[in-house]
Amino acid sequence: MDKLSPEKRSENMRRIRSKGMKPELLVRSIAHRMGYRFRLHARDLPGRPDLVFRSRRKIIFVNGCFWHGHSCKEGRRVPKSNVDYWMQKIAKNKVRDAKNRRKLKADGWSVLTIWECEKEPEIRQKLRSFLSA
Repeated sequence: MDKLSPEKRSENMRRIRSKGMKPELLVRSIAHRMGYRFRLHARDLPGRPDLVFRSRRKIIFVNGCFWHGHSCKEGRRVPKSNVDYWMQKIAKNKVRDAKNRRKLKADGWSVLTIWECEKEPEIRQKLRSFLSA
C-alpha cells in the first residue's frame, strides 16, 4: 500500500528530471576539469546522450541505477507498490537503452555508460580510458 495519495505520488514523480541531476553534474564536472569539452543531450542522436564528444565520436550516458536496472543494490531494489508497472517500465528502459546503443555503435559512435553508484575516482579512470583511446 502506498503511503501517499495518488495526487501526491504523481507530484513527486513529476519532479524527477532526466537532465541536470547530481550524478550527471558530477560526470560533467570531472570531464570538464580533465580538459574535455562536450555538448549536452544531443537531440539528433538516439537516446539523447548526456555528453557528446563529436570530434572524438564518443558518447556518455549517465544512468540512474534504479531507472535503468543496474546490477547494484539500488538497481535490484523492488518497489513496494505497483510492482508490475515498475518492473515492466524498467525492463522497457533496458530494452530501449540497448537499442539506442546498437544504433549509435552502428553509426560509428563509441558509447560509455556511467552509473549513478560509481564514485569519483572510478569515474575519472573510466573517462580517462574512454576518451583518450
